[in-house]
Formats: sequence, structure tokens, C-alpha cells
Amino acid sequence: MLSSITPLGERGRAQRWWLTVTAHILGSALGGALLGALLGLVGTPLVAWIGEVAVAVVVGVVALGALAADASGGRLPLPRYGRQVNEDWMTSYRGWVYGGGFGLQLGAGLTTIVTAGLVYVVFVTCLLSGSWLLGGLIGLTFGLVRGLAILAARGVHDPDALVVFHRRLQARASWARVATVVGDLAVVVVAVGATVTLA
Repeated sequence: MLSSITPLGERGRAQRWWLTVTAHILGSALGGALLGALLGLVGTPLVAWIGEVAVAVVVGVVALGALAADASGGRLPLPRYGRQVNEDWMTSYRGWVYGGGFGLQLGAGLTTIVTAGLVYVVFVTCLLSGSWLLGGLIGLTFGLVRGLAILAARGVHDPDALVVFHRRLQARASWARVATVVGDLAVVVVAVGATVTLA
């Protein structure tokens, strides 16, 4: 999807790239915020029931599982929902509609294919935040960061640039995996620290 919404692709569909991308980023932020707030709301009585120490332990265990899956390079499979955004939208709707719709789904994180365990960590954290507001802020941050990734394709104005873009993505895939593992590890460390402090 990232390589479909480029200045080249949008020009070929007679759409305005900046408008599609703006809708995508806003939709992604909104999707993350809505799911995060909903999970925070649902989790409020759960947090009150199990207590802060259990929250820290659960987040740590989920992050540890995500760390193992992400560090395994795919050998430890993640639970997956095998749905992707519908690319037919790009030929059926205006750019701002499919941009916003794709963003909303990707920002919600769990509504499309999940490729990193860290996504589950984010939304378990939203659930166990104990607050719709805090869950919404966590989700908003996730959705916004995920939505901004589309800006990486801003220089794709011709087919040659698209080929270079794909090569660059492939070359940097290992860096993305390392960043994901570091994120998982950071959550594990914070959760262990919180458990020790609260116990």
C-alpha cells in the first residue's frame, strides 16, 4: 500500500497526492485513537479489578512474547488476521476517501495483517491503561507514527524512482526489525521496573 500511494500513482489515478496523504495520516491517527480509547474504556474495570502490579506483569509478559516473535524473524508466528486494505478502492473512490479509509484501518492496527508483535503490545497497553483518555493518546501516537510512514514515498515521481524506493525499503527491512525488537525490549524493561517498584 505504501508503494501505491505515491505522487506517481496518484497522478496516474488523476488524484492529488497531498490530499490523499493528508487524509491517510489523519485517518490513521483517528483509527489509532478510537481503538485505543475504546480499549482503555473497556479495560478500566479490568485494571481496577486486577491491580497495578498485575497490569505491569501482563504488559511485561505480552512484550516478552512479542520480543520472542519479533526477534525470531518469523519462525515464531504471530496471531494474524489475514485481511488487507481493499486496493479496489483506489479505482472506485476519490483519493481522500481511500486515503482516509486506508489510514483508519492501518491506524487501528489490528484490523489488517499484523507483521510485528509490538502492535499487540501497543493495544494491550491501551487496554490496561485504565483510562479511555490514556488509551486514546497511546493509540493516537501509534496511528500518527504509522500514518506518517507514507511520507517516505514522497519522492516517487517516475517509474525509476519507484524501483529505487522498493530497493531502499528492502535494504532497510532489517533496520525495521531491529527497531521493533528494541521497542519490545524497552517495554519489557519498563514493565519489570514497574513490577519491582509496585510490588
